[in-house]
Amino acid sequence: MIQIQSFVFNPFMENTYVVYDDETLDGVIIDPGCYEDYETKELIDFIDNNNIKVNKLLNTHCHIDHVLGNQLIKDKFKVKLYIHKADVPTLKSVEVYAPSYGFTKFNPSEADEYLEEGDTIEIGSHKFEVLFVPGHAPGHIAFVNHEHKLCISGDVLFQGSIGRTDLPGGDFETLISSIHNKLFQWDSDYTVYSGHGGSTSTEIEKKTNPFCALKN
Repeated sequence: MIQIQSFVFNPFMENTYVVYDDETLDGVIIDPGCYEDYETKELIDFIDNNNIKVNKLLNTHCHIDHVLGNQLIKDKFKVKLYIHKADVPTLKSVEVYAPSYGFTKFNPSEADEYLEEGDTIEIGSHKFEVLFVPGHAPGHIAFVNHEHKLCISGDVLFQGSIGRTDLPGGDFETLISSIHNKLFQWDSDYTVYSGHGGSTSTEIEKKTNPFCALKN
């Protein structure tokens, strides 16, 4: 079975995910927001205690709260960082503004590989499809597993809300289009693991989300 373990890190209360196959123990880390030593220890202890073999580092997008632990994870597990190419400027800019947010010990990272719409991430025997869902960030992607009907959406869709669009590269209409034309196209109900807050479902958000609910 696929397992998803979440951690809440840094002052932005960002969700970091470890996704792994509990049979093969192959796994990936998505959006490592760990910055303080105790946060890093919590993440690594979980991986070590469960004998997870981390083989990839994925960013849904590259805002500061989602990339604080990138370089540490790359160094610790000797893995490559995968992002969408359109978010390279987003990632590079973090080094410039991190000190103004108080992250004076930020260690910048660079992407090693680029993901595109339709690419597949394999985690043990499970496959996750890459979705291109810009609007919150220009190179925002999400990861969906149709077998288990789950999506790791980053800052696209939240419980009762959506990602903010007032940051560089953000656009409200683009974000709504991403939600309607990608996440809301699935016939059945999918669990959505967001970049902040608790998980939700496509069925609930289609009906009740004040920003993007579908009209009857």
